[in-house]
Amino acid sequence: MSHKAGFVNIIGNPNVGKSTLMNAMVGEKLSIITSKAQTTRHRIFGIVNDEDYQIVFSDTPGIIKPAYDLQTSMMDFVKSAFSDADILIYMVEIGEKELKDEEFFNKIIHAKIPVLLLLNKIDKSNQEMLEEQVQTWQAKVPNAEIFPISALENFNVKEALNRIVELLPVSPPYYPKDALTDKPERFFVNETIREKILLNYDKEIPYAVEVETEEFFEEEKIIRIRSVIMVERDTQKGIIIGHKGAALKKVGMQARADLELFFDKQIHIEIFVKVNKDWRSNAFQLRRFGYNQK
Repeated sequence: MSHKAGFVNIIGNPNVGKSTLMNAMVGEKLSIITSKAQTTRHRIFGIVNDEDYQIVFSDTPGIIKPAYDLQTSMMDFVKSAFSDADILIYMVEIGEKELKDEEFFNKIIHAKIPVLLLLNKIDKSNQEMLEEQVQTWQAKVPNAEIFPISALENFNVKEALNRIVELLPVSPPYYPKDALTDKPERFFVNETIREKILLNYDKEIPYAVEVETEEFFEEEKIIRIRSVIMVERDTQKGIIIGHKGAALKKVGMQARADLELFFDKQIHIEIFVKVNKDWRSNAFQLRRFGYNQK
């Protein structure tokens, strides 16, 4: 039997469960997950390997109307997901009516590649609502195969995965067969810390933050990490640190616990906070943090 391989790119509105789906498909937590919009900023590959196939899943930021340079760069990641996909996953949730960007929606309904529309969070609906939603999306996206799923409960995810395998083109693998992702270790350190900031702080703070890991030294039994949280203003720095450093200490403890599970090793982590004024609108800083790749 010929080997199959392909890029399966996941797009949709914010908070519909794209990251939960990819983590469920891959079997590892590669994308951070919170209830806040714009949790995913980058395009993240998660690779599923079998003897006869390789699936390169791509999680992308939720589709929004950009308000500043960082968000424009995030939408560029979504645009790139259309250009190299072998299979497109359009993810919606129960009760959703439309994609927030007409240009992207037109690309989906005129796609020349297989489109799977995954109707997520069906655990929050009843049979009548589900049937109505399926009919609605069949009319809106007639070129798509529809799979009602619950990514969180892992319901019908295996069936969608089996269909993806059937649709994969014949191809040699794109990555080594033991690869899990295209991102380096430091990226997952940064994302884990950023997830804890999203969970522990309100309002604008999480969106004004970027994380950079300056040191990552792996020894036989321990990984030593030094990371910096970048904020845009001094007032934000004070909020991140908290009274007597308590808020920052909490972030560090939560991040360390997750990273020890991810790397299966003891973690020693030091986290500092620096002001990097208006980095979200600075082209040089955005490139430094992996955005604005054009």
